[in-house]
Formats: sequence, C-alpha cells, structure tokens
Amino acid sequence: MSEANPLCLFWEGFEPAGWSAQADGSLVVRLSACAGHAPRCGGCRRSVSIVHERNRRWIRERDLIDRRLWLDVPVRRLRCGHCGVRTEHIPWLHGRRALTGALARHAETLARLWPIRQVADVLGLHWHTVKALDAARLERELPTPDRSRLRRLIMDEFALHKGHRYATVVACAETRQVLWVGEGRSRAAIRPFFEWLGSACHHIEAVAMDMNTAFDLEVAAQCPNAVVVYDRFHVIAKFGREVIDRVRVDQANAMGRDRSARRAVKRGRWLLLRNRQHLNARQAVRLDELLAANAPLMQVYLLKTQLKELWFAPSMTEARQRWHDWYRLALETRLAPVIRFANTLKRYVEGIVSSVNYRLNTSVLEGMNNRIKVIKRMAYGYRDSAYFFLKIRDAFPGNVR
Repeated sequence: MSEANPLCLFWEGFEPAGWSAQADGSLVVRLSACAGHAPRCGGCRRSVSIVHERNRRWIRERDLIDRRLWLDVPVRRLRCGHCGVRTEHIPWLHGRRALTGALARHAETLARLWPIRQVADVLGLHWHTVKALDAARLERELPTPDRSRLRRLIMDEFALHKGHRYATVVACAETRQVLWVGEGRSRAAIRPFFEWLGSACHHIEAVAMDMNTAFDLEVAAQCPNAVVVYDRFHVIAKFGREVIDRVRVDQANAMGRDRSARRAVKRGRWLLLRNRQHLNARQAVRLDELLAANAPLMQVYLLKTQLKELWFAPSMTEARQRWHDWYRLALETRLAPVIRFANTLKRYVEGIVSSVNYRLNTSVLEGMNNRIKVIKRMAYGYRDSAYFFLKIRDAFPGNVR
C-alpha cells in the first residue's frame, strides 16, 4: 500500500515499482498506481472508476544528488460521466509539461537569480521551457498596482536594443514601483498606459520626465490636473552635451598650433561635466587651471552651476527670478551654443519652476536604468520584449509587498 512506502509522499496516487540506470548515468523510477486510490477526472476532478486506456509517460523529476531522475508514469485516460474521455488528474505534474511540479518550482527559484540559459544548462532543460516557467511565475506573482492611489508619476526611456530602439518605463514616485513598461517613446507608444489608468488619470497631480520627449503632450491630453515637472538630471546632462561639449570643441579648434593648450582643452571634458564635489584634489586643481586659462569655458561652467539652482528655489517667485537672471547671463555670453540652448529651455520654464511645489525627479529611474542594463546584460539581451518587461517589473515591486 502507498502508506507503507514513504516515497509515495512525493507522488500522490503512485508508488515506486522499480528502478533502472541508463547509459548516460540518469536514473529511471518506474511507478505504478496505488491500489485503492481512485483516479480523478482531469476536467471535473471527480473520482472515476472506468479506465478508457492506459499509456506510459516519462516525466523529469528533480535531480537525485548528481543524477538526472526520470519517472516512468502510467497515465490513464478515464471515461467520466460528466466530461467524457479525459486524461486523469495527477496533482504533482506541472500541467501538460513532461516535468513535475517540484522541478518546475526549483527552476522558477533559480530563474530569480540566474539567466535562463544558465538555469537550463544546470537542470538539463530547454531554455524555452525555463523561460516559459519563469514568465508564468511573473504573470502569476507580479502585484497589480492600485490605480486609485496613484498621484505622482515619473517617466523615462531606456535603450531596448541597438539601432535606436527604445522603451518607456513609468513608476510611482511614492512607492518606487514600476507600473508599466512599453516599447517606444512616442505619444502613441505611451497611450496604452493612460488607457490602463482609466479614470484615475484625473487623480494624477504631477509627472516628472525628460524635456526631450513628447511625454508632456500626452500627459496634458490625458491627465488634465497634472503638472509636468522637468527633471534636473536630464536638463543638466543636455546642457553638458549641447553647450559645454560644443564650446570645448570650438575652443580647442581655436587653439591653432598650440598643441599643449589644445590637448588640455580636449582632455578636459570629464572635468567640466562632472560635479566638483566628486573630484579629488588633483583633479580640482586641473579644472581650476583649465577655467582660468579659458574665459568661454569658465562662463559655461558657471552657467551650469547656476542652472542647477533653479530646482532648489524656496518659492515659485524666486525660481522665476533665478530663471530670468540665468537667461540674461546666457544671452550676455554671446556664445551661439549657449544662446541656442537658453532659447530652447525658455519653452520649458514652467515645468522647471514647478519643481518648487513638486520635488520630483527621475534620478530614481536613472538608478532603475542602471539595474535594467544589468538585467539585460545578464541575459545577453532579450529576444522577447514582453518577457523582458516582466523581469523589469519584478525587479522593482516598490514597497507595496
């Protein structure tokens, strides 16, 4: 009887009837149906006594120490009075896959930590099988965000693949939970998020984003009560790329044949872009020497420092005054890259000064982007974007669990 054999605890309704070793070193345990255990219909789960036919299946079980373990299982097709002919229900099998629930759960646990290729190699499963198991786990376990509690959002983009393919991620500013990930960075691409949000769009108070995108237009159209807040990190980074880099290159080209001065300016990019507090003493001296020797570089460097102060103003009035002061100084430099950037930034001033009332920024998402890169690098990239997006959401559940 099954009670007499402790191994029956692993395989409900079946007991070992023998085993054999294979040429590849794996073990096969032959199971037989326990006497007195009535099979159940795979449809209605009722006990059925009429057997239509019997077949045998080989099922992968968790490894036994260092040996692959297979089960030779007798699977019956039953003639159920309610469902007709159905395969019997075996609770310890994982659906229709040729593996046990114990092995499936083990694969899911490893997939939380390792790339699916590595899990597949260790367990001797096909990587498609491991991916399907992990994707099913994510679909089953990922928490559903509470839309009614969402008030402040942060939105950003990240590179999905090489060749300028991008995806957009949206997170809750309070819980740090990733709410949605979708391919693309256009208004049409992010519209499904607002469709999912539904009537909760009217509850959104503020959305932090990069001023380089079209997100602000879609937010204005979908969330009538939301204030757009442009992120300091992106604005300063854009100033570095479009102004400091351009002025630095122009100044290097103006050096003519003075190779040492030209080399000093060309090699000063990192010093000019990095925050002073992150420089060591030797680097700070080099920066001071570079700025003292080149007035245009000194001007743009000081403008960068002063531009950051817009986000730390104590009031909207003070923020606007700081903007007017900065804009006047930018025009007075008479440097074309500076003037061009200042006139572009002028269109986004309200989104910048709004940071006084809504202390939001996407630095959280910048940290997320670094984590996303690690997730992608561990798997050497993802061919299935939907699965990749599930992995991202799983990595950032927020403080809702």
